[in-house]
Amino acid sequence: MPPTPTPTPPRSLVRYLSFALLLAVPPAATAQESPAPAIELPAPAHTGGMPLMQALEARRSTRGFADRPLAPEVLSRLLWAADGVNRPATGQRTAPSAYGKYPVDVYVVLPRGIYRYDPPRHRLAPVAAGDRRAAAGTEAHERTAPLNLVYVADLAPGRIGETPAPASREDWLSWSAIEAGCMAQNVNLLCASEGLGAVVRVSVPGDEFRRAAGLRAEQVILLGQSVGHPAEK
Repeated sequence: MPPTPTPTPPRSLVRYLSFALLLAVPPAATAQESPAPAIELPAPAHTGGMPLMQALEARRSTRGFADRPLAPEVLSRLLWAADGVNRPATGQRTAPSAYGKYPVDVYVVLPRGIYRYDPPRHRLAPVAAGDRRAAAGTEAHERTAPLNLVYVADLAPGRIGETPAPASREDWLSWSAIEAGCMAQNVNLLCASEGLGAVVRVSVPGDEFRRAAGLRAEQVILLGQSVGHPAEK
């Protein structure tokens, strides 16, 4: 009789397990590693969660995180809440942006590397491999959080383009800071709804993160945000 073929796991399961390994803490990653391929995020669920008023009541800053990775679906909803496309017909997003230019990028710092969130494709574009969390924060709880977000404004002319009224670099910095604040609050509310902890902060070691992420001169670090399961008291 012919041998019984070995069953092949469903493709969705393979992708889930691969993505779950991405979120886990790696063994001794080095700065010489090459960036991994882009990571396709699971489709974000647009139902469930707390009512808005309850999420507002539950929102608070957390400065202590358990040693637990975030589930892939949670990371997907979190990034979509921050800057996802919520109107596919126009490409507009969950956070407002001056003149619809969207100059703020969300850099995603995971135990296995730095990625940049790509809202139109809802995926993670690789930036640098290895555990770079020390470049995303200056305090212990920031360096051990399973997820750090760094909000970076790209003020290159090709990114912000022309506006109906004259706008200076200072104008764009101010508008970008407002945009990043809206993104961070979206994440705060999503975390409150999911029972996660989060803290918004300015404690990003600028020179260190710029080198780790390969930022250009036109890119400005605005703020950071640590996310994870709250540590047990």
